[in-house]
Amino acid sequence: MLTRGPRGDRGSASLELAFVAPVLLLVVFVGVQAGLWAYGRSVALQSAREGVSQLRLLSDAQSVEAARPLVSAHVVQFATTVGRESLLRPAVTSRSLVDATGEPRVEVTVTGSVISLVPGLHLTTTQRATGAVEHFGADR
Repeated sequence: MLTRGPRGDRGSASLELAFVAPVLLLVVFVGVQAGLWAYGRSVALQSAREGVSQLRLLSDAQSVEAARPLVSAHVVQFATTVGRESLLRPAVTSRSLVDATGEPRVEVTVTGSVISLVPGLHLTTTQRATGAVEHFGADR
């Protein structure tokens, strides 16, 4: 005849699983949420780099100012296309500046909301890219 353990241990595995399963699910959801946030952050950074690569080809401040709305619209389209649902409502700001050596630079900032698995949790990311304005001249 088979012998069973003491009657006091009956159902202990179910009770242990009832405590361990929610913690395990929480760890999985936190990992997935961290991955979504990192991907949204990456999309925002790549979108800002895309805007800088367009603005830095313009040689003077007037050209940069004139092209800014078009470049901003392109950056928003890029972020929406690449990010799909991972970067929501991207907003773009750009500016021209001069560094300490007197060289002109452009800066593009992309801000957006990152998709969340938890209702009521609002995560945002802001990424900035800066680049020197290209100078084109004749060969000597």
